Amino acid sequence: MKNEILISPSLLSADFGNLKADLDKINASEADWLHIDIMDGVFVPNISFGFPVLKYVAELSKKPLDVHLMIVQPEKLIREVKDLGAMMMNVHFEACPHLHRVVQQIREAGMKAGVTLNPATPVSMLADIIEEVDMVLLMSVNPGFGGQKFIPHTLKKVRELRKLITATGSHALIEVDGGVNLQTAPSLIEAGADVLVAGNAVFKADDMIGTIHQLKNMK
Repeated sequence: MKNEILISPSLLSADFGNLKADLDKINASEADWLHIDIMDGVFVPNISFGFPVLKYVAELSKKPLDVHLMIVQPEKLIREVKDLGAMMMNVHFEACPHLHRVVQQIREAGMKAGVTLNPATPVSMLADIIEEVDMVLLMSVNPGFGGQKFIPHTLKKVRELRKLITATGSHALIEVDGGVNLQTAPSLIEAGADVLVAGNAVFKADDMIGTIHQLKNMK
């Protein structure tokens, strides 16, 4: 039986001139988590927001925080992410030469540990860590900007990752981020995704709560 689909709206697409109103809608919706992208302008070609803003977000959000660090040396921010009250700390495979150590440190801090793969990084690179992580995030766009077009090859990667998880007995969830909307979501769910990160599809919708309901209840 297929597990429940989890929805993690991406804060990157929120209206920061009216942030409390957007977060109130997320709190009132069927969203499961709140996805937060931290960008440094080095690992990815953009800068998002820092911890003074995120402390405000954490105070307002009633949803568990799904924190995705698109930065170099993410291990240096484990304490700051933990202090936000984050449920999940997600780091990029490509940014962590000592990934196993970082995953251990995240778990020792009391958070769940996630690992993200860029579009050109094969799923096979996770063979030696998959049993240690709580989630794998597959980027279905190149990281750094919101509103990009979904990369169709991601569907193949989701299927490959599902096979790896099954073969190893891992309990890792599969999360997908980038170009997720009402059109791409059904194929991702069919391929084996567990968690959908939706940015513009949610925050730019006329009915945010209704759109989350539709994503949450897709078959």
